[in-house]
Amino acid sequence: MRKKKLLLTPEEAVRQKLICYLINEKNITSGLISIERMIKINNMKKRFDIVIFDTNGKPYIAIECKAPEIKLTQKTMQQLAVYNLYLKAKFMMITNGYEHLISEINFETREIKFLNQFPI
Repeated sequence: MRKKKLLLTPEEAVRQKLICYLINEKNITSGLISIERMIKINNMKKRFDIVIFDTNGKPYIAIECKAPEIKLTQKTMQQLAVYNLYLKAKFMMITNGYEHLISEINFETREIKFLNQFPI
């Protein structure tokens, strides 16, 4: 999708497998998926892993990929939450390829609800 050669690090392998799953199993159009784009948060350059946009072009799901040996913790979820302050996606997901944490955010009440399945 990015039309460039990449070093297949463990994290990149997780990202590539997830992208294939999103396109082939969840039937998400590749045009609605953005990968490793730069955003600016508090004058600091950050790079998100994957964002799935809705058909109106608004961020719908923000996804952070980690290498398989990285445990999914509150710290990894906070990293994505900081990115999502800018993105304002309704859903967030972190994955290491084996474990997945998916949450839905209510921006009005500031409540986060964890989900058992992918929201699409």
